[in-house]
Amino acid sequence: MQLAPLWETVPPPRYGGTEAVVSVLCEELVRQGHEVTLCASGDSITSAELSSVYPRSLRTADDLRDRQPYDWMHIALSLRAADSFDIVHNHAGELAVAMSHLVDVPMLSTMHCLITPDTQFIWDRYSGWYNTISHAGRRAMPPVRGGTYCGVVYNGIDVESFPYEEQKEDYLLFLGCLAPEKGTHLAIEAARCLGKRLIIAAKVDRADRQYFHDIVEPLIDGDLIQFVGEIDAALKRKLYARAYCLLVPICWEEPFGLVMVEAMACGTPVIAFARGAATELVVDGETGFLVHDVDGMVRAVYRVDRIDPQRCRRHVEENFSAQRMTEGYLAVYERILEEAAVGERLTVVAPGLRSPPLCLTGPETPHP
Repeated sequence: MQLAPLWETVPPPRYGGTEAVVSVLCEELVRQGHEVTLCASGDSITSAELSSVYPRSLRTADDLRDRQPYDWMHIALSLRAADSFDIVHNHAGELAVAMSHLVDVPMLSTMHCLITPDTQFIWDRYSGWYNTISHAGRRAMPPVRGGTYCGVVYNGIDVESFPYEEQKEDYLLFLGCLAPEKGTHLAIEAARCLGKRLIIAAKVDRADRQYFHDIVEPLIDGDLIQFVGEIDAALKRKLYARAYCLLVPICWEEPFGLVMVEAMACGTPVIAFARGAATELVVDGETGFLVHDVDGMVRAVYRVDRIDPQRCRRHVEENFSAQRMTEGYLAVYERILEEAAVGERLTVVAPGLRSPPLCLTGPETPHP
């Protein structure tokens, strides 16, 4: 069973990193001959068997006063059917972790987001297995007493669905979610210093509307700085493929950053702040540049012509494909089932990239 959040459709028609990863994983598992049930919103599209409690994603359900009860029921009824499966792969966060005590089937929880002081209460009492999607995600974790850590499995994408282009246009691109921690205002500052056009294709969450109206919107002139809002999958791929480079001035320890992988798949270099998983995704000087501030980002743009687009594409094919991710999760599934069968917890190490994977007993493990 693949348990997805109810808040976005799988795959997401527009923004939605977790749901995009769940979709790719389901499709590749089915392609390899595995029997998979996806628990997601009823408007999801999948080659797996779809099990849904509610007919549409909660994000689109503006007519609901309170969306949380629907999410509660989604998790509860999905887990109620867990006895029919070998393993539950939870992508839906802490609510499923909290309810995992009510089922006997082994659960793997992928940590797509960081633990907060309040959600740590749940993780401390978790008795299942969990993995992170980068070494940075592991390092950013506080010490938790519950669960068994299964190492790193990087997110993957359907590389073939992203068009490769060597000939680029002269615009810079910021794509994803428009929020203070994503550094949208810093991307604008870099573009203005360079005098280069910046296209901002981003979703604005309710929680970030004040930031957008107060900080970002006054800087949008429709000429040098263009805001096109949240875009669909087709336009996203077109913008990636033609962009001179992608700017990723993240201001937090982001556990992955799917936009970086997607851009590189199109042969587009990435200039990112050296925080979070960016140092694991971007090969500095080969698929883009890792910098520490806006000045560094500006200087890096002048060196983008040194980056080989083919190297960007090859990097993603070798490290972030759907096949690579699925192989990693299948290895984790097998070891979890072995542990569950003998009633013991072994160290599980999933494939990583460039640096050795973290494990519970290894010297690089930050938290015993």
